[in-house]
Amino acid sequence: MASSHSSSPVPQGSSSDVFFKKEVDPTKHIRPVQSLPDVCPKEPTGDSSSLCVAPSLVTDQHRWTIYHSKVNLPAALNDPRLAKRESDFFTKTWGLDFVDTEVIPSFYLPQISKEHFTVYQQEISQREKIHERCKNICPPKDTFDRTLLHTHDKSRTDLEQVPKIFMKPDFALDDSLTFNSVLPWSHFNTAGGKGNRDAASSKLLQEKLSHYLDIVEVNIAHQISLRSEAFFHAMTSQHELQDYLKKTSQAVKMLRDKIAQIDKVMCEGSLHILRLALTRNNCVKVYNKLKLMATVHQTQPTVQVLLSTSEFVGALDLIATTQEVLQQELQGIHSFRHLGSQLCELEKLIDKMMIAEFSTYSHSDLNRPLEDDCHILEEERLISLVFGLLKQRKLNFLEIYSEEMIITAKNIIKQCVINKVSQIEDIDTDVVLKLADQMRMLNFPQWFDLLTDIFSKFTIFLQRVKATLNIIHSVVLSVLDKNQRTRELEEISQQKNAAKDNSLDTEVAYLIHEGMFISDAFSESELTPIAIDTTSQRNASPNSEPCSSDSVSEPECTTDSSSSKEQISSSVTPGAVDIMVNEDVKLSDLELGKLANNIQELLYSASDICHDRAVKFLMSRAKDGFLEKLNSTEFISLSRLMETFILETEQICGRKSMSLLGALQSQANKFVNRFHEERKTKLSLLLDNERWKQADVPAEFQDLVDSISHGKIALPEKKSGATEERKPAEVLTVEGQQYAVVGTVLLLIRIILEYCQCVDNIPSVTTDMLTRLSDLLKYFNSRSCQLVLGAGALQVVGLKTITTKNLALSSRCLQLIVHYIPVIRAHFEARLQPKQYSMLRHFDHITKDYHDHIAEISAKLVAIMDSLFDKLLSKYEVKAPVPSACFRNICKQMAKMHEAIFDLLPEEQTQMLFLRINASYKLHLKKQLSHLNVINDGGPQNGLVTADVAFYTGNLQALKGLQDLDLNMAEIWEQKR
Repeated sequence: MASSHSSSPVPQGSSSDVFFKKEVDPTKHIRPVQSLPDVCPKEPTGDSSSLCVAPSLVTDQHRWTIYHSKVNLPAALNDPRLAKRESDFFTKTWGLDFVDTEVIPSFYLPQISKEHFTVYQQEISQREKIHERCKNICPPKDTFDRTLLHTHDKSRTDLEQVPKIFMKPDFALDDSLTFNSVLPWSHFNTAGGKGNRDAASSKLLQEKLSHYLDIVEVNIAHQISLRSEAFFHAMTSQHELQDYLKKTSQAVKMLRDKIAQIDKVMCEGSLHILRLALTRNNCVKVYNKLKLMATVHQTQPTVQVLLSTSEFVGALDLIATTQEVLQQELQGIHSFRHLGSQLCELEKLIDKMMIAEFSTYSHSDLNRPLEDDCHILEEERLISLVFGLLKQRKLNFLEIYSEEMIITAKNIIKQCVINKVSQIEDIDTDVVLKLADQMRMLNFPQWFDLLTDIFSKFTIFLQRVKATLNIIHSVVLSVLDKNQRTRELEEISQQKNAAKDNSLDTEVAYLIHEGMFISDAFSESELTPIAIDTTSQRNASPNSEPCSSDSVSEPECTTDSSSSKEQISSSVTPGAVDIMVNEDVKLSDLELGKLANNIQELLYSASDICHDRAVKFLMSRAKDGFLEKLNSTEFISLSRLMETFILETEQICGRKSMSLLGALQSQANKFVNRFHEERKTKLSLLLDNERWKQADVPAEFQDLVDSISHGKIALPEKKSGATEERKPAEVLTVEGQQYAVVGTVLLLIRIILEYCQCVDNIPSVTTDMLTRLSDLLKYFNSRSCQLVLGAGALQVVGLKTITTKNLALSSRCLQLIVHYIPVIRAHFEARLQPKQYSMLRHFDHITKDYHDHIAEISAKLVAIMDSLFDKLLSKYEVKAPVPSACFRNICKQMAKMHEAIFDLLPEEQTQMLFLRINASYKLHLKKQLSHLNVINDGGPQNGLVTADVAFYTGNLQALKGLQDLDLNMAEIWEQKR
């Protein structure tokens, strides 16, 4: 008691040197005497070790820090890592020349005056007064501490005489070692002659122990004397406390008696009623639990009944509800320990049954008779199956539908071929066994009807597939929409809860600040929403009857709701998607979006499947070159049928399939090649047999040209019935101009129109047709040049000579083709893509070639007359008679030339041609006159020449269409020098 409450005074010194003395060995240090707690807690008390650990302004202000170190500047700047000092400017004389200068006040430091400390003095003055008052209340302890320290040192010296074994905290005499060290056995050994000495030793030991006891008792008494005042105060307080406790015990006894009487009179009956109500509620809960167990027990038979009617969604909902009840309400019930695993196995069985049922539905839906109506087969059944598969995450049902589509497409073609072949009596199915061989025996009209039937069946098939996939797509989108709406509601509720929590935190903080209990605040905030929820539930179902104690509460309601879902699923209407979307389909938005894209891709795949089967059907018929042998009308009708089917499938599925289009393009290219080769061969035969004589123009060709003039570039339709026979015309009239043509050119115009009409009927071959038509026009130009200008007709046809009439007729035919080239160009330009306009340059090249050819023919006609002038005028002599024979021959040949070309060429071209011929004539005459030295001197020779020239001019201007021709014959005379 004395040693545990002693305390050492805090060391007080006048200077800091006291704290820097060498520390005393802790083993020899006097243990400080602890004292009772001081009355004034301002000063530090307790153990010296606690003083050293705890922070103190008194001791810390004298503690040594690094700022007490003092080192001279050279030693601080001396770098011990350098082998040699680089500069030694700190010498003995360093700093002697320093001059004290006045330090200029800094512009950045303010001038400090006493006014700056006014606020601080006002704040600290009140604290100083309190400090002075505390010093007066608690006088200095220096005197008391010195006396206490002196007494403490004396007591310490006395206590050092007591062995330390008695001071050990674990001192116990029942320990053998401790007992032997305190009472050695040698002092109690009385054997032999040493008895007296041992007795003296024992007496000495007893006195020593008595002395130790006295020392301890004296120290204890001293400590008690130091604390006598506190001791007597505690004893006095003990008596008062006992009296107070006695009164308190009596008051508690009286209070308990009153409480017991109140409990007996007022509480026991009410508590008994509450216990009975609680017991009744527990019985109701047990009863409801038993009813719930009975309901769960009927789950498996109910699932079997639902499966027998293909109510998969209802069965899955019932299983899910039962599993939820087992996990929440009936967890741990021993009799249902195997029901969960049994329901899982039953759920796997339902998965297999749904997949098999969907496969059966797909087969029955796609293989029913293909009629015009595209109603959906058992829409409610389909929606139920899709919801069940989505609920079970069985997303591979689209693969089953895709495989069924492929099989159905094959069967459609096979059934159509069988039906068509069975209607043809010429095909013996017993002899020709293979269906493909039987199909190849059909002629084009029969095969075309078969292809039309296949395309119509494929169209209905795609419409049916689209209707089914639209239902599946709407189910997926409704589930996706429901997920998004659920997520939005959750976000709204989270925001409301966060706002509610924030308001609750604010309210709690306010209540804490006002001094209220937090538990009261929470109880009030929790009771309010409970009351609101109860009120809302009552308002939501005003007509609902309250659940009695005999009715099943929550679990039974859950089971009833699942049965109601079964009834809904069994009577689904076209709006059943909105009703059944409430089912729990645990699919992410990404999975649902991917599934929706797969449904759209499946519709594209259906279109591709139909096109692929159609391509195979075409290729099987094209093996014997059947398609390449089709004429233009047949191929155009086939092309239009295929393009119509491609357009219909694109409208149904939303994407153009390329397989059938590619096959059509391939056949179209083959058709174009054969079409071009046939027409080119035909044109070649016509040119090889052409005698280059003017041909009569039948009325149908004139009508054809007239239709072109009216903007209709197409072959005229064959008129049924008898038509009036009209006489053919001598020339072809085109927009007021007359063209004398050969029969080949008339047929060439018809061939050109066939090319244009083929482009209209098959737009995909426009570029190929343009190239082929350009080739045909170039061939006609080059071949006609070979036959006429090159005189190839002499050997090919057997003409005796190429006359001027042949040349003029050839030129006029070329002019007719040149007239129609811009029309053909505009026709193709309207059907080309803008990026294909560069191909129109072929027509520019063809036009240039034709103009060059026409110019060559004109030059040939001039050359013929030029050679005639050279031959006749070289023999010309200026003598009588007048006109001379030479000029008579020249005029005769000019008349023949005019007669040959005037009815073939237009008047303007005839005049231009004769002007060129006249220029050649003047050149040769001038040359001959220069050779004969005949000049314009008015002599006899001049008169004879003038008479001959006048005869030539008169004859030439007398020809039809040359009356106004300016011959300018004065140019025949050389100018006088």
